[in-house]
Amino acid sequence: MDPRTADDSRQADGPSEEKAASKLFRIDPDLAPGLYVVSTPIGNLRDITLRALDILASCDVVCAEDTRVAGKLLSAFGVSARVRPYHDHNGAHARPGLLDELQGGARIALISDAGTPLVSDPGFKFVREAAQRGIDVIAIPGASAPLAALASSGLPTDRFTFAGFPPPRSAARRRFLTDLKSISGTLIFFEGPSRLVASLKDMSETLGARDAVVARELTKKFEELRRGTIAELAAHYAEAGPPRGEIVVLVGPGESLEAPDADALDAAILAAGEERHIKEIAAEIAERFGMKRRDVYERALALRRDEQGVSSDDDEG
Repeated sequence: MDPRTADDSRQADGPSEEKAASKLFRIDPDLAPGLYVVSTPIGNLRDITLRALDILASCDVVCAEDTRVAGKLLSAFGVSARVRPYHDHNGAHARPGLLDELQGGARIALISDAGTPLVSDPGFKFVREAAQRGIDVIAIPGASAPLAALASSGLPTDRFTFAGFPPPRSAARRRFLTDLKSISGTLIFFEGPSRLVASLKDMSETLGARDAVVARELTKKFEELRRGTIAELAAHYAEAGPPRGEIVVLVGPGESLEAPDADALDAAILAAGEERHIKEIAAEIAERFGMKRRDVYERALALRRDEQGVSSDDDEG
């Protein structure tokens, strides 16, 4: 980390840690009012940006998901700041007062425990309501676990979807994964150690044979990226036991399915048989061709009307 400021003439005379720390940031008394969404390190403290330190040192208030975690970060760089808690449990109570302060000209920084705020962390409602009131919202970019994992995964990066934490229960998780199955590009998830194996098994059964990566403890001493198919990774962690630390799971895109032309789609629908329910036919053909279920359903309904009419329960579906 470069300890220099724009004014190199003010370099510390000696090796004092306190003097060195003071050179890492600049307090800006003219910092514009607004809500500053500040990214913090996901593990390695040296991933903090100099601009982030400037903002944290210059704001009137730092709103933190956990004030203890924030205190350790600020102390490591010699930043003195007023810190207040802001998290899911107190957000509804804290937001009105914070928004009033912002409208009065305050400079407030919002940080999470690690990484970029609002990425599977509290803060979305705060930012949304600030924007609705016409308050400036300024993002201070920095570390992000999903992007760090993606960059080193070896999976396609031209298109990706961050899906957050899958539901904890298998049935809900499988429905969640089914909705993501037709999305092209790399899928990115967060997952906890205790649910990793179950989640990987559901991914394998729902998404099919795809390349995947489990990334954990990113930027930390025991950083690890394990690559393989989803099934191979599930088998490994089932045998090795739950890994420690923060986990990002990345799943590569499935085989590209070419959508059928109109005649081929009609032929597939008609071949499915008139005795079956349209919803069942639509689900089967949509999965086969990688199409939206609703599009197939509407075409199947139109064909059935043309052929013989449609029952009232199909028409309502």
